[in-house]
Amino acid sequence: MIRGVLFDVDDTLVDTRGAFRHALASVAVEYLGDVDHEDLVRVWREDANGWYRAHTRGEMTHREQRHRRANDLHEIFDGPYLDAAAYEVWDGAFERFFQEGWAAHADAAPALDALDAAGLPYGGLSNAAHEYQEGKLAACGLSRVPMLVGVDTIGVGKPDPRVYALACERLGLAPAEVAYVGDEFDVDPWGAVQAGLGLGVWIERPGAHSRDVEGLCGDGVPVEGLVRIGSLEALPGVLGL
Repeated sequence: MIRGVLFDVDDTLVDTRGAFRHALASVAVEYLGDVDHEDLVRVWREDANGWYRAHTRGEMTHREQRHRRANDLHEIFDGPYLDAAAYEVWDGAFERFFQEGWAAHADAAPALDALDAAGLPYGGLSNAAHEYQEGKLAACGLSRVPMLVGVDTIGVGKPDPRVYALACERLGLAPAEVAYVGDEFDVDPWGAVQAGLGLGVWIERPGAHSRDVEGLCGDGVPVEGLVRIGSLEALPGVLGL
């Protein structure tokens, strides 16, 4: 029986894709000129060289991964190379616009309401820094979600099984009693189930950066501990609330 829920933050509770689009479109005015904003978001989120995942493995700082991704983006869209000084200016603008774009997904609060009504505890487990995600949740009106574990808590992030185990411990439940909800199949529901959690819920929103998982997830009904939903509106039903 599932007795608690862990949430990914970005693109699960918060519309981070929309915030990235706003930030990238805004900095592109100065650095890249007339480019398709959806292409910018696609390239940024694909992160073909895997810099963000290297950061979550503890191989580089957040600043370094974002600097490398910025230069990858500029190389593809004919922008200038950003040395350390130029990147500081770029990142200051990017971060300001990124935070301007933070907003909760419309289905986040109702899903939390349902969990509150059922008395199920919940919390955040994210591959971004703990304090940063606390600020993001607060800015989006989701401060009732306690951040339990960030990438900086033990120096690595998902899918390292230790971060799921620690988040369950902080939730006060055994892993088998906990569901994990997230938008990236391999590091969210799949990683959670591999770490011993009772249910992995993959929320596949439009524009999701996902892997081919055909046959691994049940659609709306769990199959071997994995289920795919298109909205958090479906979460209470999956949990039997």
